[in-house]
Amino acid sequence: MKKLFFICISVILFGCSADDAQYNCNYLLDVGVNLSVNLNLPQYNQLLFPINTVRVSNYGNDGIILVRANTNTLLAWDGADPIHGLTACSTLEIDGINATCSCGDGNSYNLITGTAVGDNDLPCTLKPYRVEALGNNTYLISN
Repeated sequence: MKKLFFICISVILFGCSADDAQYNCNYLLDVGVNLSVNLNLPQYNQLLFPINTVRVSNYGNDGIILVRANTNTLLAWDGADPIHGLTACSTLEIDGINATCSCGDGNSYNLITGTAVGDNDLPCTLKPYRVEALGNNTYLISN
């Protein structure tokens, strides 16, 4: 029992390193989000099918990007590039399963993992939001 306790404490203390990717890099605001999404409504209907995305405006820093990763998983990301402050070019444009910033630096992120695409070694991931299934194809997006 003591060994199990020691192992658990060790995993907690040493499980994270100081260079783990940070989702916001201090450029994005910690905006409160409380959004209810019913996939039976027409504006969200395509999220009933895997590998589809929808942008919801007026939430988060620059909208929220919802992604149906598979039949059981819905993901939510902030719609702003976490490497930039909020500007007109920091809005992420959805391109299939990726999202790209138009600021000229080529920042592109995978909408399933939230990490940089290709050879870009970016220090940040997309800012995630919590997704809670409420039942009957309804989800609560919050932080």
